[in-house]
Amino acid sequence: MASPRVAVIGAGLSGVACAQALAERGVAAEIFERGRAPGGRMASPTLHGRRVDLGAAYFTVKDPDFAAVVDGWTARGLTRPWTDTFDVLSPDGGDATTGPVRFATPDGLRSLVRDLLPAEVRLESAVESLDELTHDAVVLAMPDPQAARLAPDASEWVEYEPVIAVAAGWPDRRWALADAAFVNDDPDVSFIADDGARRGDGAAVLVAHTTAARARSHLDRPDDAVAPVLAAVARLLDITAAPSWTHAHRWTFAKPADTHGDAEFGLATAGRPLGICGDAWCASGSPRVESAWLSGRRLGAALADTLT
Repeated sequence: MASPRVAVIGAGLSGVACAQALAERGVAAEIFERGRAPGGRMASPTLHGRRVDLGAAYFTVKDPDFAAVVDGWTARGLTRPWTDTFDVLSPDGGDATTGPVRFATPDGLRSLVRDLLPAEVRLESAVESLDELTHDAVVLAMPDPQAARLAPDASEWVEYEPVIAVAAGWPDRRWALADAAFVNDDPDVSFIADDGARRGDGAAVLVAHTTAARARSHLDRPDDAVAPVLAAVARLLDITAAPSWTHAHRWTFAKPADTHGDAEFGLATAGRPLGICGDAWCASGSPRVESAWLSGRRLGAALADTLT
């Protein structure tokens, strides 16, 4: 009997983690990715000669299974502990908040997704209909609004909020921000990261994430968000010099506005099995990089049990 074949649509962290779990159990997974590179929202394009994290800003670790993976990454130099303290900026002044250790990567977060890939990815391969796939099972590893287009009745779908990430580089550092800052009650910016501190190379590069409201105003023309975001960053960090370069990246579906409750993934087995995974499938109630990995891994194990 031939081994079952699974089509995993989406080469972000949850899709790659699912494919890896399937491969470990002897189930072949073919990954389809509509973009030009794997990574999904852990995107780290090369801008002006260095990687810049434009999607997820960092990750934290709670689950012991994920901790074991992160320990391996750290031992091989793929990731490193970054900081447990972020600034907090608001109209009332500055503060700081201490929490779990945030991890970052020397070569961008996308490098971690590449490290987990169990097979080649069919890049720039958009799947327009599940009917075009001849596989024994299908996995939708993508934000809910995108999954809903392919399988409208497969789940009670969660809404996602947009973000535009604006990166900017200067000849040298012009700010006192040590690592990153949460921004409260600002109409334009919700988070600012010093990408040089995050990557560990000291580059004078900032990445600012817009509020959802600001992003919605510029989804058709994301470059139009650069001016208001830079004005907000200059005001918040007291920067008087203009940057040497800027870059804007639109995330129409950046982060879930809700979760699927206690469910870690979706799996329908009536007919051809259909699995769904991603950061909105987060039993802990806090969508994040770790929850995307857990969702993909656990769906992969459950789907392998179903198929074999």
